[in-house]
Amino acid sequence: MSKHILIVGGGYVGMYAARGLRRLIRSGEVTVTVVDPRGYMTYQPFLAEAVGGTIEPRHVVAPLNRVLKGARVLTGHVTRVDHEARTARFQPVQGPARTLTYDILVMAAGSITRALPIPGLAEHAVGFKSLGEAVHLRNHVLAQLAAAASTDDPLVRRRALTFVVVGGGFSGVEALAEMQGLADEALRYHDGIEPADLSWTLVEATGGILPELHPGLGRWTVDALRARGVDVRLETRLSSAEGGVARLSDGTSLEAGTLVWAAGGRPSPLAADSGLPVDEAGRLRATEYLTVAGLADAFTAGDGAAVPDLTRPGRFTAPNAQHAVRQAKLLARNLAAHVRGGRLKAYRHAYLGSVAGLGHHQGVAQVHAIRLTGFLGWLAHRAYHLAWVPTFNHKARVLADWGLSMVFRREAVQLTAVEHAGEDFRRALAAADHVQVFPA
Repeated sequence: MSKHILIVGGGYVGMYAARGLRRLIRSGEVTVTVVDPRGYMTYQPFLAEAVGGTIEPRHVVAPLNRVLKGARVLTGHVTRVDHEARTARFQPVQGPARTLTYDILVMAAGSITRALPIPGLAEHAVGFKSLGEAVHLRNHVLAQLAAAASTDDPLVRRRALTFVVVGGGFSGVEALAEMQGLADEALRYHDGIEPADLSWTLVEATGGILPELHPGLGRWTVDALRARGVDVRLETRLSSAEGGVARLSDGTSLEAGTLVWAAGGRPSPLAADSGLPVDEAGRLRATEYLTVAGLADAFTAGDGAAVPDLTRPGRFTAPNAQHAVRQAKLLARNLAAHVRGGRLKAYRHAYLGSVAGLGHHQGVAQVHAIRLTGFLGWLAHRAYHLAWVPTFNHKARVLADWGLSMVFRREAVQLTAVEHAGEDFRRALAAADHVQVFPA
């Protein structure tokens, strides 16, 4: 009898597990349903390059309907899971909610932005976790440069040219680096603004940045950013963003026209809200076999799961793409074995290292004991991530984008109107209300 596998989340874990199942499962053994709010998988490491303009935003995502042939892809949210009844409450993007039934559950909802109760944060900051935020940030940076070039008010100009990024992890560092690279190139089209007029600040609460890398590489990155004019504030927190003013714990106040919140993530609250077993951090309690501890017919992996790290007893695997992709591939094999009554395999993967791109053809990389900086680090960053881009189609498109960016300058056009496409139409309607038409 065919089993129905419900996969909640279409990110790294959800997409790669579903792809793996397609190759491992014989026809008629299972049906697979994948539920995701957006309907596409985002390759997170390339979001920064989407901001910088070296990769076309559409090439950063993989449409699930296209990649997961044979699976049913539903766009919307699972709002609650009742595993005892083997049901999930599904809210589609349009229309009423309905109930989905399943035999086997895969919880791969991942993580969401970790927000803190900082005054003014919601009103004046932008996150950096989704493609929409990356596209908005690119448009916003270019709009700020245009605003600065179009005003005679020194206060407005200074605010427009002040950029603050909170969070010294990979997302924050790479976002700032690519934003700076984009701005530096776009300045050639704005007379009267020099690179020195721009203010760049990176705020990090701990004593170092890029914590997954060797501390020496973190220090090298701090020095490299400072050499490019970035004010790196370590052991500093954002206290308030009210009025668009970034007030820091060291007493500094910055009139920030751009404030980016990249201070990490937290597990999706879906598991905790559904009464599934979670730890104190809200992660699903997992076994080394990628099953949910204490539950039958339930699997999990990725950012939202506390998976034991068998290479470091007593610890859990880090919430990064390296583990998520490898866990997903094993998860597919374990799901196939589970359906057939076979033995599951434990997840064991020693951490290989990490890479980070810093724009301006600079980067840092650590692979086992090998550490690379500068241009070699940048090449390693690109090679590593290209290898993990799903499908040959997307690899080719990313390579083409990189090739074109080496030959031609980046496009510096702002498309903020796309984000508010109805404004011109509403303005035209409002103007029409004031026009009096007299009969002939």
